Amino acid sequence: MTDPKPTPISSAAAKASAAQFLDEPAMAMIGILGGMSAASTLQYYELLCELTTKRLGGLHGPRLLIRSCDFAQIARLQNEGAWAALGERLAERAEDLEDGGAEVLLLATNTMHKVAPRMMRDVNIPLIHIADAAADAILAGGFGHPGLIGTQFTMEDNFYLDRLRARGLQPIVPNEADREIVHTVIYEELVQHRTLPESRSAFERIVGALKRAGADCVILGCTEVGLLLSPDNSVLPVFDTTRLHCEAAIEAALKLG
Repeated sequence: MTDPKPTPISSAAAKASAAQFLDEPAMAMIGILGGMSAASTLQYYELLCELTTKRLGGLHGPRLLIRSCDFAQIARLQNEGAWAALGERLAERAEDLEDGGAEVLLLATNTMHKVAPRMMRDVNIPLIHIADAAADAILAGGFGHPGLIGTQFTMEDNFYLDRLRARGLQPIVPNEADREIVHTVIYEELVQHRTLPESRSAFERIVGALKRAGADCVILGCTEVGLLLSPDNSVLPVFDTTRLHCEAAIEAALKLG
């Protein structure tokens, strides 16, 4: 005698049962498109957990999905200027997150927001744009002339600067030599989890130069720059895009939950 086949359970019923059993927080699922680099994605995970616990108390943590990329391939395509290919690649991974149940999307990198329009073309969940999170905080603080430190792509291409200008901000970037220093430190040290005292000193000097150029605050416009700069060693008020991005994501997830 064969055992009877179990009665199939619908996907919706299974999700409802799992949520009840696990007592998950009333928040939307956040999809993180990460690995660009692994160092910053680790910060995203830690910050999202920290912020959720602060908001909900106890041992609560966020509802997360992470889709990680191989940064070696991403960096190679960046250096080749193959932005169309990068847009296609990230679009596939963003769709993976949506298919997996993500309800709001975080692209855990400043630079790759350059391809956000292509990435989001066939995605139906909202993207929390990292430059918008920075602009919101800067305007709320009463500032208007932010210095911007990030990769050369972020500091020199208009995709990021124009997004800030559209909000009424007047961003200021380092001079050409300092942009080269920042870019080199990011790719040769920070994304490899290396922090050197001489690089910290160089970044502190560059922030000082931005202040002399008229900046009234500084955007840490690369998700790894916070490894070297913080309010403790900056002569300007600091707006850390990694933290601001995570704060905006938690706020959105709780509203959607």
